[in-house]
Amino acid sequence: MAASTEQATGGVEEAATEEAPRILEPGAAPFGNFPHYSRFHPPEQRLRLLPPELLRRLFPQSSETRPILGLDVGCNSGDLSVALYKHFLSLRDGETCSDASRELHLLCCDIDPVLVERAEKECPFPDALTFITLDFMNQTTRKVLLNSFLSQFGRSVFDIGFCMSVTMWIHLNHGDHGLWEFLAHLSSLCRYLLVEPQPWKCYRAAARRLRKLGLHDFDHFRSLAIRGDMAKQIVQILTQDHGMELVCCFGNTSWDRSLLLFRAKQTPETHPIPELLTEEGKERNRLRFWRQ
Repeated sequence: MAASTEQATGGVEEAATEEAPRILEPGAAPFGNFPHYSRFHPPEQRLRLLPPELLRRLFPQSSETRPILGLDVGCNSGDLSVALYKHFLSLRDGETCSDASRELHLLCCDIDPVLVERAEKECPFPDALTFITLDFMNQTTRKVLLNSFLSQFGRSVFDIGFCMSVTMWIHLNHGDHGLWEFLAHLSSLCRYLLVEPQPWKCYRAAARRLRKLGLHDFDHFRSLAIRGDMAKQIVQILTQDHGMELVCCFGNTSWDRSLLLFRAKQTPETHPIPELLTEEGKERNRLRFWRQ
C-alpha cells in the first residue's frame, strides 16, 4: 500500500512525479503508491484469511448502539478498503445494504491525491467510506483530520486500524525511528490493529529495482538496524514498546505476508480475546472465536 513521502498513509504505492508515467515496476515506487496495486496483490488473497464475522465478534455490541469505526492507512485507490467493507458486512458484488453505514464506517487515507481521487469516484459506499489525502507522518495534519472524523461520532479512538503492506515504505523513507514512531501513533489511535508487514526480502527488492531504474536509493536502507524477520520485529515493537498484545496470526498470503491482529492492553469496553490455537502440523495459527 502506499506509504508517504513522510509516511505511509498510502497503502501501497509511490508518488511518481507528474512528468514520469505511472508505470513503475512493483517495488520501484519510492513511497509504495503504485497506480494498479490490486492487480498484482488482489484483495481476495487477504480476505480468504479473515473471518467475515471478525468485527462482529470483536465488537459484539457496537453495531447495535454505535457504528464500528475503522482506519485504513495507505488505502491506495480503495480497492482493498471496499473489499474489506463488503467482506465484514457479508455483502456480495453489486449488493448494498441500507443499514450498512450505521454498522461500519471507514476512514481511508493515502498520501497520493491521484489515488484518493480515484477511490472517491469509484467507491460504491460513499456514506460509509471516507477517503482523504494524508501524509500520516505529518503530525499536525494527521491530528486535525483524524480528530475531525472521530468527533463526528463522539469518539477519541478508532475501533480497528488496518495497516496493509505499509510498514516497509515508512521504514525505508523514515528509518528505524520513523517505523517505531509510526507504530506508536497507530497503537495510540486504535483499540485493535491488523498489520500486514512486508518481509525483508521485499526491502531488498525495492532497493534493487530503484537502482536498476537509475533512481535515487532509499536514504535509510543501508543504515537500518531493524531488519531480518520483520513480522517478528513489528510484533516486538508493538507488544514491548507500545502496549499492545498479539491476538492472532491469521496466516500468510500467497506473496508470503502475515496478517497479524493486535489489541491494546488497556482499552475501555474490552471483550475477551479469542483463543489462539496452534494446530500441530499446520503452517498457520487459526482463530477460534469464543461463544457468546
